[in-house]
Amino acid sequence: MTSPQALAGLWTQLGLPPALLDDAHLTGADPVLPSSFALGAAAQATIAASGLAAAAIHHLRGGPRQTVAVDMRHAVTEFHSEDWMTADGTARGDGWDRIAGVYPCRDGRWVRLHTNFPHHRAGVLALLDCGYDRAEVAAALLQRDAIAFEDAAAAAGLCVTAQRSFAEWDAHPQGRAVQAEPLIAIERIGDAPPRPLPGAADRPLAGVRVLDLTRVIAGPVCGRTLAAHGAEVLLITAPHLFNPAPLAIDTGRGKRSAYLDLRQADARATLAGLLAEADIIVQGYRKGAIAGHGFGPEQAAALRPGIVYVSLCAFGFTGPWAGRRGFDSLTQTASGFNTAEAEAAGEAKPRALPVQALDHASGYLLAAGTLAALHRRATEGGSWHVRVSLARTGHWLRGLGRVAEGLSQTAPQRADITEFLEESDSGFGHLSAVRHAAILSATPAHWTLPSMPRGSHPPSWTETGRRGD
Repeated sequence: MTSPQALAGLWTQLGLPPALLDDAHLTGADPVLPSSFALGAAAQATIAASGLAAAAIHHLRGGPRQTVAVDMRHAVTEFHSEDWMTADGTARGDGWDRIAGVYPCRDGRWVRLHTNFPHHRAGVLALLDCGYDRAEVAAALLQRDAIAFEDAAAAAGLCVTAQRSFAEWDAHPQGRAVQAEPLIAIERIGDAPPRPLPGAADRPLAGVRVLDLTRVIAGPVCGRTLAAHGAEVLLITAPHLFNPAPLAIDTGRGKRSAYLDLRQADARATLAGLLAEADIIVQGYRKGAIAGHGFGPEQAAALRPGIVYVSLCAFGFTGPWAGRRGFDSLTQTASGFNTAEAEAAGEAKPRALPVQALDHASGYLLAAGTLAALHRRATEGGSWHVRVSLARTGHWLRGLGRVAEGLSQTAPQRADITEFLEESDSGFGHLSAVRHAAILSATPAHWTLPSMPRGSHPPSWTETGRRGD
């Protein structure tokens, strides 16, 4: 499937004005990364969909139609923007824990451990009854069967998946559940009168307020994309919620960052006050976690009629794994990508995609779906719930087809992508980072706020003073 075909399919799902699809200008072709999958098409189509959706909002507000140009090489560079970001000329590391990764098990299968969060690492080591050493972990896993260990880890609230083929995943109850779900679910969850955005503005999302309750990659990419088109994005986190520094710095551009510990009643009251003045809330925590604090979709719609509520999950919103914790790498392993990529390369060991493609694609799909829901709120009224899962995004990526000779492509080096970088000052020093790949002709995307340490700002829409971390 070509990028224009993929974009056309996404645009139909979004339900935005069909004529605006003609404003997309896509250049480049796969392969652009060493992979047998159409990662270039995935990056280009999802980023273009979010850019076109922003242009549609701007046009709805009285702005002119405008072109949205996306170069495939630029899009793919943004699909692993965290790898290219430097602060004061130094890369901040990749954030991977030293025992994270794939290991063979007693039954000949492999498992992937995600131990980047300290409590997940501690839990895995306790379950294996071994030390914090890769060789000890490997020896312990050789005494375990992969799927049994996957189940034991899930029961303990940990992040482990067994390697499967596409055929095994498609036959699995969760694989079947994911296939039945929409790629981008946009559901009306409450009544509210239409709320048109104010008239013509110099940016598509000027005046739009977004609460960003996400971390790692997919959810934060959604918020960063909305900020690139002018939204006021307030990131809400808490000191005890770990987020790898390289990811937080890269996705923090354009946002303010405030602390609220929702385990505390006063913090929940503050968030309710913020929600009462918000247009969008984006959350990526496991099923029921936010609802347990009083901010699930229906709860938010009752507090703020007309809200656009956005949810992200790993393995799908239905099926036996709907409540499991997960990340891009785990989803790749469980759903067949690592097996398929290894087979294409003639390798026995599971082979990951060269970028966190499920994360990044899901982030841009979330942004596009959010803007489609915002368009409907302005024209039809109502409160809306937008849902995207990493696993369903993976199923869509499979549908784009495979790329012959893709694995022979050379991975880009920094000298190959410098044209896509921009410089800015931040709370972490001078940043060099990837600028946004969707080029809107009338309202160029850009971030007006620097990336700052977590908790640098008060939890308020009006105060702009900074607080120390």
